[in-house]
Amino acid sequence: MPGMDTPGIDMDVIDTLVGIKPGSALDAIRNRRPDARNQAQASYRALFAPEIPGEVTSTERFAVATFVTGLHGGAETASFYAARLAASGASPDLRRAIDTAIAAAKGQGPYGSYPAGPLSREDTIGPIHRVAAEIRHALGSRLAAAFDHMHLLVYHPRDAAPAALQVLLDAGWSTTDIVTLSQIAAFLSFQIRVVAGLRALAGAA
Repeated sequence: MPGMDTPGIDMDVIDTLVGIKPGSALDAIRNRRPDARNQAQASYRALFAPEIPGEVTSTERFAVATFVTGLHGGAETASFYAARLAASGASPDLRRAIDTAIAAAKGQGPYGSYPAGPLSREDTIGPIHRVAAEIRHALGSRLAAAFDHMHLLVYHPRDAAPAALQVLLDAGWSTTDIVTLSQIAAFLSFQIRVVAGLRALAGAA
């Protein structure tokens, strides 16, 4: 099965998001760890342009990425994935629904509770998000369930439980699909932090 056709997939996404030019000081910093640089790009390619896509479509991958980066709030990263979502063929109605879902789901966090013990003093109560019915209809059951789960991972990582996975299964995501969703969430968290760190270095320079 051929891989997904994603425009610009061979460009280094972190370099693009930070604005790193060949030969610049930040380029030299990244070149000190070439394996980390290459692996970050390979992870992006594996998640967003896999050779064997499986059952998770390109539009679903970029829809989830747009939602997650929208929750995290990095404007450049969120804009990048929103553009990739549009390029994947997502309809204007779907893109508007995702924008509405992001606006409704944004919070502070992290929330949640630790098992009873010394860390319990850090327990923080926060809202459990559910996509509104009218937006759920526009997104479809699969994406609506995925967005609820991504909100859990972003804002309530301490509260993740088997019941949350069952909701995804009931919405039509397979166990392999759920692994892909979790990998996308983890990768984006990493990518956003790397971009923020490199931007801070650029500002200091």
